[in-house]
Amino acid sequence: MIKPTHHIFVCGSFRPTGAQGVCHKKESSALLQYFEQEAADRGLDGVMVSSTGCMKLCDHGPVVVIYPQGTWYGKVDEDAADAILDAIENDTVAEEFLIPS
Repeated sequence: MIKPTHHIFVCGSFRPTGAQGVCHKKESSALLQYFEQEAADRGLDGVMVSSTGCMKLCDHGPVVVIYPQGTWYGKVDEDAADAILDAIENDTVAEEFLIPS
């Protein structure tokens, strides 16, 4: 395995109580698969994709975080995912999908 240069975390909204929140209800699991497939199709061997528990930003769901940059994106769909992957490839940020601070 190649050590990843970027790690994409997709909120799965899993909670200790077993309940699942907004991101899961907004198909974040399909988004996770989309990121994995699209990264592979683009030959982004240094990109790892993982699901997380609830990130507690439900108003912005589905939420995606990119590390090591620490970039937080909200309301991510496939179009946003493409823009995020473009940004990773170009060492930029997909500003239109950033969660406001």
